[in-house]
Amino acid sequence: MEHVAQTARLSAADVQARFDVLVSAAACGIVVTDAAGCVQLFNLMCERQFGHAAADIVGKNIATLLADPPPPEEILRSGTGDTVLPREMVGRRKDGSAFPILLSMGAGTLDGTSLFVGYIQDITAQKEAENAIREREERLRSVFETGPDAIIIIDEMGRIESLNAAAVWLFGYLENEVLGQNVKMLMPPPYRDRHDGYLSHYRTTAEKRVIGIGRVVMGLRRDGSTFPMELNIGEIQIGERRLFTGFIRDITEREGAARRLQDLQAELVHVSRLTAMGQMSSALAHELNQPLTAASNYVKAARRTLDQGVEQTRPKVQELLDKAAGQTLRAGQIIRRLRDFVEKREDNRAREDANNVMEEAIALAFVGASDSGVTVSTKFEENLPQVLIDKIQIQQVVLNLVRNALEAMAGRDRRELRLATAPEGGAFVRVSVSDTGPGLSEEVASKLFQPFVTTKSEGMGIGLSICRSIVEAHGGKMTATPNPDSGVTFSFQLPVARDGGEEAA
Repeated sequence: MEHVAQTARLSAADVQARFDVLVSAAACGIVVTDAAGCVQLFNLMCERQFGHAAADIVGKNIATLLADPPPPEEILRSGTGDTVLPREMVGRRKDGSAFPILLSMGAGTLDGTSLFVGYIQDITAQKEAENAIREREERLRSVFETGPDAIIIIDEMGRIESLNAAAVWLFGYLENEVLGQNVKMLMPPPYRDRHDGYLSHYRTTAEKRVIGIGRVVMGLRRDGSTFPMELNIGEIQIGERRLFTGFIRDITEREGAARRLQDLQAELVHVSRLTAMGQMSSALAHELNQPLTAASNYVKAARRTLDQGVEQTRPKVQELLDKAAGQTLRAGQIIRRLRDFVEKREDNRAREDANNVMEEAIALAFVGASDSGVTVSTKFEENLPQVLIDKIQIQQVVLNLVRNALEAMAGRDRRELRLATAPEGGAFVRVSVSDTGPGLSEEVASKLFQPFVTTKSEGMGIGLSICRSIVEAHGGKMTATPNPDSGVTFSFQLPVARDGGEEAA
């Protein structure tokens, strides 16, 4: 009450002085007009904003301050209600330059006279920032929409928030068919079964298992067909929201995007050639050493016989037989040296995740075979112990088995490829590849893993022999078992790695 009384005792001059200070110190421009729009007050901030002195503007219409102004009554219209409504307009400075402003008009009366108070903000910096953001968004949108790689953005729960045209084309879905759906709809098993677990684990532990790591996986199109793709995942933090961006390259059709795949395939082929050489040399050494030794013995016996016989032919026969014996022994030595050279080569073994090795090998096997019409199903056990293997060699085994299965099922009505991993006895992980092909005859089954045995019209018949050699070199075994309905299941063992890195006993 005392403060109110004190305020009441202020003279009109004091009130006016305080009002002038408040208006002059205001952080926004303040302009007061009458009902016709003529300026009655023009504060210091307005002078700075527009470059006009107050004396030059007072008495003029407020439209003088605007570029391409509407009628004065429209300018004042927003101030006729109780709510002050801001409007974006374009101001004009004294030098003629234009700049964006936010004008809020309020209405009041003083001594029975209607007055309008305008609050003016220079929003040049705000507009420049908005334009910069808009330009950046347009650039990002252009990259997103026109990029050659498929891009899919999901939220923390795996729901698809956006995808670009390349993703629509690659997977065969319309945009409205997938928005809001879980991204695992674009994955075949086992990726589909694992995906929600990956996200849940990351939300709980923040441990990155696949983020920032390029992987070769399988994708699932709308028509049910699968294809190998290279997937890279990035993370975006927008305020409290966390999003994940998947960059996808179809490695069945894009040569430029398949450099990594081609490098790996070249390495696999190189290992295959070396292993084939070792297998062939071992087989040849085993088969040829006995007849070569026998030939040498026969030739020496002939020499001894001639020693007892015709004198005139003895020198020439002796010379020829000596040379023959020397050449046969030399052939055996060459084969033995070749075998020893190949068998002494070092491999490159390391701790690996058997499921990841399988997944990548499957994707490699289907390069160029995406139109085979084969249905692929997998049953990979979770939490398998790591195995100690030469990854390239084991992928060569899987690649060979899958390719054989695809060829065996060509032209058949039922084409199903089943792959599985499972622990076995604590010391091994068992890998299985099963098909629905015609199966094996008893004759072929009995010598399936021998070199040069094949059911194909073309080929050398050393592929399975090489596979078995690789598996056995790792300490495991490979078997082939007929399926009850049709086809064959090939299985092999991979040694479990101990904590120290060596194989489990």
